[in-house]
This record gives sequence, C-alpha cells and structure tokens, in this order.
Amino acid sequence: MTPRAADRARYDRATAHLDAPVAVVDLEAFDANADDLVRRAGGKPVRVASKSVRCRALLERVLARDGFAGIMSFTLDESLWLARAGFDDVLLAYPSADRAAYSELARDAKLAGAVTVMVDDPAQLDLIDRARDGGAEEVRVCLELDTSLHLLGGRVRIGARRSPLRTPAQVAEVARSVARRPGFRLVGLMAYEGHVAGVGDAIAGRPLRSRAVRLMQAAARRELAARRAAVVAAVRAVAPDLEFVNGGGTGSVQHTAAEDAVTEIAAGSGLYVPRLFDNYTSFTGRPAALFAQPVVRRPGVGVVTVLGGGYPASGAAGCDRLPVPYLPEGLRYDPQEGAGEVQTPLLGSPADDLLIGDKVWFRHAKAGELCERFDALHLIEGDRVTATVPTYRGEGRTFL
Repeated sequence: MTPRAADRARYDRATAHLDAPVAVVDLEAFDANADDLVRRAGGKPVRVASKSVRCRALLERVLARDGFAGIMSFTLDESLWLARAGFDDVLLAYPSADRAAYSELARDAKLAGAVTVMVDDPAQLDLIDRARDGGAEEVRVCLELDTSLHLLGGRVRIGARRSPLRTPAQVAEVARSVARRPGFRLVGLMAYEGHVAGVGDAIAGRPLRSRAVRLMQAAARRELAARRAAVVAAVRAVAPDLEFVNGGGTGSVQHTAAEDAVTEIAAGSGLYVPRLFDNYTSFTGRPAALFAQPVVRRPGVGVVTVLGGGYPASGAAGCDRLPVPYLPEGLRYDPQEGAGEVQTPLLGSPADDLLIGDKVWFRHAKAGELCERFDALHLIEGDRVTATVPTYRGEGRTFL
C-alpha cells in the first residue's frame, strides 16, 4: 500500500460515520508542517496568516506551539473579532475602509492595544480620523513596502500590485506623516514578496519555465534584501522604537529569515499545504486539509460522478485554481465539464472500484478558502476524528 493509499484508508475509517461533503484536517500533518515552518524560520517568530487557516481552534493550536507569535489578519472586522476573542497581537495585512470598525477600534483600549492597521498612504490616516466618532485611543500603524521586481528601467514589473511605497525616501516620508499625527503610533513595517513566496519554481512538465522562475526569484531576493534593509534603516531613523519588520510567506520562509533587517516571518498556507504548494524546491509539506465528495452516479466504465466540488480558488482563472482529485490516486476531471457546481464527473480506472456513497478526497488549490465552503473541520488523529471545530463560516463569520 502506498503512503497515499494508507492515508485514504485512514480518512475513510475516521469519517465512516460522516456523510460527505465533509472537510478534515490531519493533525499529524498539520503539526509536522508547523514544525517545518519553525525550522525554516531559523529562530525568528512566525506570524500566522489567518486567511490561510480561517478556524479559531486551529489558530489557537498553532499559536500554542513554540516558534509562533501573533496573527496576520485580512479584514479589520476580522481583526476586532479575533481581538475580542482574546488574541492580543493582530496585524491587519491590508488597508481598510471600514469606518464602523475604525470607530470601534478608536473607542476601545483593549482593541486598540491588540490590533495594528496597515497604511501606505496618508489619505488612509485621514479616513481613520474621520471615522473615530469621538474615539481617542491611539491607533497602531504598520507601513507596507512594495516588493515587486522592476526590470528594464521599470518597464517590466514582476510581483503583486500592492503598496505604492517603494523607495526608502517614500516610506520614510509616510513614516514622518504618521509620527507627526496625534492619535497614531508607527510600530511596524511589512513587505510580502508574493512573487517569491507564492510562485512555485518546479512546475511539472515545464523545465524551462521552472528555470526562468528560479532565476527571477534569485534576482528578486537579492534586490529586495538590499532595498528592504535600506528602507528599514530609513524608517528606524523616524521611529527608533519600531516593534517589528514582517516579511516572507510559506514559499520563502528560510530566505526571508536570513535577512538581518527582518524580525518576523508571515506564513499560513504551509500549515494546510494546498495543491499550489506542490511545485516548490525550497520545501516539501504534507497535505493536511482535504475535503471529500460522495459518489452519487456511475455513468459508465471508468467514470464516477461526485456531488459538487466546484470550489475554484481566487486569482487569475485557470486549471491551477481548481481543487484536485487526490484520493484514490489516478482520478481526473472530464475536460468538457471540469469541477462542477452540483456534479463533477471523474475519469480514470480507479472509478471502477468506487461504489455509490464512497468518498473521493480532494485538495483545494489554496489554503483557507476551503473553509468558506464548510461550517466545520473534523480533526483526524490516526484513524479517528478526535474533535470537530467550526470554521469562520461555522461561527457565522464571512469577512470577504
């Protein structure tokens, strides 16, 4: 029996009493992935990206482990919810325009002390001030640096379009805007190199493209390390008591951690290891989060149909954004139908061994987005479900 076949047998035994659709997290794999992130971080704390987990119980589990500290959230409403639940170090990774949430933040000392908001434009400070509604609490601020790689004099850009702040002078000027402004305190700097951390460099069947990605990423790491160090020096000249410099992502943990200017690493997807993280040379994780769909039809030889499963991930549309049939091994989509809203035909010889009601296990393309489809995650240890915990959705929270 192959390791994957053994996993399938375990998952089927553990969930025999549960009807599909069902989502699970293999705790042994989850914990092993957590250990690997800590190892690669080389002693620097790992801040957990909540959007990649979207389950409070699992956020609590990983933050109880040595090597993890703090949450990186994705909306201000989520940040306040987590802070009210007792998480005391929440960094909002994206600017917000949620005036009601800013009003609540500025009127509550506990929330204001636990949550740090993201800024890359003085106009965002104006919005916060207009939203205060009499609240006088000091707002903790983090600045974001653009990490994209510019080539050919800026005519070619590689990387996400995020912050407009790119140079030490630009970041320092906004830092001075924060420092001069009553009611705000600059505490951090963030720089997420998605073109390094979030792009696989070992693409199956694409050796030339893989080589090009590795060359690009090597150049990007060199350029960013020098620029980030200069930016951090410029910001510390304005705010000597800067508390943290955050960088990285699951795919670049060890590279970012090697930079002296960086004090902490962000990662989250590496806990679940969705399919988009199969194509990396920098690390190998264990798939920990899966979902199962039930076989409901057998249309013919070499074909079964499962219920639903059309859960595409965000990003540029493409086949790599679809979940992948994982267990049993050897199933594939019908190219005429793909992953369906209500039914999904699957082709391959393993289909002939599947019976009506059997489970087919899938891996989502991205990490936390799976939790937007399920109210609960069943936590598996060995071949037993040892706990069932709500996702954000299961707690009635859908932040985006």
